[in-house]
Order: sequence, then structure tokens, then C-alpha cells
Amino acid sequence: MESKMLKELDLSCIWHPCTQMHDHENNIPLIPIKRAQGVYLYDFEEKAYLDCISSWWVNLFGHCNPYINAKLKEQLDSLEHIIFAGFTHKPIIDLSRRLLGLLDSNFGKCFYADNGSSAIEVALKMAFHASTLKGEKKNKFLCLENAYHGETIGALSVGDIGIYTEVYAPILLETLKIKAPVGEDIDASLEALKILLTTQKDSIIAFVLEPLIQCAGNMNMYSPRFVKEAVKLCHSFGVYVIFDEIAVGFGRTGSMFAYEQCGVVPDFLCLSKGITGGYLPLSVLVTSNAIYDLFYAPYAENKAFLHSHSYTGNALACACANAVLDIFERDDVIAKNAELSTFIWEKMQILREFNCIGNLRYQGMVFAFDLIGFERERKGLEVFNKGLEKGLLLRPLGNTIYLMPPYILTKDEALYILDSLCAIIKDFKA
Repeated sequence: MESKMLKELDLSCIWHPCTQMHDHENNIPLIPIKRAQGVYLYDFEEKAYLDCISSWWVNLFGHCNPYINAKLKEQLDSLEHIIFAGFTHKPIIDLSRRLLGLLDSNFGKCFYADNGSSAIEVALKMAFHASTLKGEKKNKFLCLENAYHGETIGALSVGDIGIYTEVYAPILLETLKIKAPVGEDIDASLEALKILLTTQKDSIIAFVLEPLIQCAGNMNMYSPRFVKEAVKLCHSFGVYVIFDEIAVGFGRTGSMFAYEQCGVVPDFLCLSKGITGGYLPLSVLVTSNAIYDLFYAPYAENKAFLHSHSYTGNALACACANAVLDIFERDDVIAKNAELSTFIWEKMQILREFNCIGNLRYQGMVFAFDLIGFERERKGLEVFNKGLEKGLLLRPLGNTIYLMPPYILTKDEALYILDSLCAIIKDFKA
């Protein structure tokens, strides 16, 4: 009864993100959640839902993680938030030093925001501003087709997923796009990049990309060789590179940061999502001291980088982020993920028995496949609804089904997910 009342109250006053609200009339249930623990969400009837997607890719170590809880409560007793212009605090200093210690030595400064889209906005503005301080007159960004980097205006401008961008096209920044690589098929993309850089190097500020996986782009996975060659090309033409590791950072692709597998270092690195373990909003743009030094000047020279929001550097979020780094250090998470990832991938091969499944793929702790033969059907939605019946929280990207589970997932829980997917898909007719 309480659940029904909460649903009615919600629909009377709330507009949910990335949702056609009309769907809640028939197609998509709205489920009030009472509590969460580990990999499970619990509704008001105590039905459990296994969080197969880390609650939009943020929850790395489970809901209500005892260690993160304790560190958050500890911080709450001393400092919750202060203005971050002209003031600082120990949690953010510790976090910044620890992040820089984990990253390539070319990185030297952290600039904070509160979500992934904001981090991209910061990167776009900073790259443009830096180029103007060098006397350049550049005005375009370059991205991949099929890209997604967020939903604010600048972030949308460097994206290429029509459902997000089409209606806003008249107000977006002018950008250039090249074919997205797929797997080891990288030559056409590199050739297109080389042509654009050759013909428009004087107008291109920066190339923006997600290394290894275009996550919202239907989990398109591609070779680190493309990333390496693309960055080398851009740098040879004097074009900045922005890596969007908002979704793929913090162990998701098999290394702490995806760029580590590519043998190159970007000029700007955007991090968010898993940075606080799914607890509080936080993002950070990491860049070099060389970029920082372009802006470092007496006030009268008007070179300051002016970008802010009221909750920049929130101490509670930083406490959670430090706790996340503690867990990575304490529990050898990357090595344990490698073992679990291999196990899940081996067990996923059972899905090859279904002729309606194609392009089975994985990278680190991201697993995906496509439902083929259903171009005009919302089969992904059917998987979502049937998954809920079996106690699984899945959120397909169209007809692409993916798993991005919390790192604390057990092998038995992984097997239950795969068994349930088989049971759902066995009756599909392509």
C-alpha cells in the first residue's frame, strides 16, 4: 500500500531523467525503493533487485558500504561544505594528491565540479581558453560519431546520439565528427582524423573521446591502438586531447584508468561517476601544470579561468572519494576484478546459443551483447521488464543489453544474472 501511494505521489510532482514519462502508464513500472544493501535494492514489499548496472555506473563497492558509510559519518561531524574560492580543506587536498599520485606525472592540477557533464564543460572551456591565451583563433571541437559526453549544451555539442542531440541542434556548438572505430577496425577512423587535422588544424581546439568504450553509444568497444594513434596525430598537429573517463575510469575497463592501456596521455582527463562510490555528486578535470601556467598571471592581465558552482569541492563528497581510494588500495580491487571479469566472460559464452544475440563483447567489468532482428521492436524494454520480474535491475541501451555490476558481485550472483538472461531470451524469435 505504501509503495502504491509513493508511486502516485511521485508521478504527481516529479519529472524523471532520460524517461518518456508516458511510458509509466503502460510499459515501464516505477518502483519505490525503501533501502539498499550491497548489490541489492529492496522495495517496500522487500523484493530484492540485483543492481546489474551499478545504478547508472556509479556504485563500485555496493550500496550502504560499511566503510564508506563510516568515513562519510566521520566527516559529517567536522565539516560538511564551505565556499571553495579562497578556502580549502584537508579532504580535498588529500584526494587531489592521491589522484595525482595514481596518474601519469604529466598531470599536475585538479579542477573540481559536481558531475560528468560539468567536467566536460570545464574541459571544453579550459581548452578553448588555453588556445586563445596561446594566440590561436580556433573555434571547433572534434569528436567521434556515436559519442556521448553528457547533456548540457557544450557536452551535447560533442556528442552524436540523435535521441539526445537532434532537437537541440540549432543551439549546439559547431563540431567536427569522424567515424567511430569498432574493435580492431580503426584504419578508416584514423584516415578521417588525419584528413581533418591536415585541412582544419587551425580551427580545431581539441579532440574529445571516451577511451576504449563508447558507453552510452551502445557499449561500442574499440582498440587501444586507435586511441594511441589518434592522440599522437592530434598532438603532432597541435590539437589538444580530452579524455572522457567519466564512465570508464576507476577500474571499469580493467585498469585504474582506461588511458593506461593506450600508451598515451591526454591533455585533459575528466573523471566522475565511480569517484565517490555512488554516494555523492563529484567530478574532477585533471590537467597539466603547463595548462595551469597559461592562466597564472597578475589579476590585471585578466587571464583567470572563471568557472564555478556553489558546491565545488564538497567535503562530504571528497570524504567518500577518499574512502573509495582506500578500498582500491586495501582490497587489491584491480586484480580481483580481473579474475571476476574472466569468470563472467567465460560463463557468458552460453549466450552464443541464441541466434538473436550478436556482438557478444566485454572490456574489464563491462559486458554487452546486441539483440538482433528486432530493429522496430523495443526488445530491450522487454528484457528490462522481465528482468525486474526476476529481481534484476537492467537498463538496456535500445536493444543493447549490458552489465556494469558493482565490483563486489559474487560469482553466484553473476551466474544468476546469466541464467535469468537465458530464461528471458530463450522465447525470443528473431
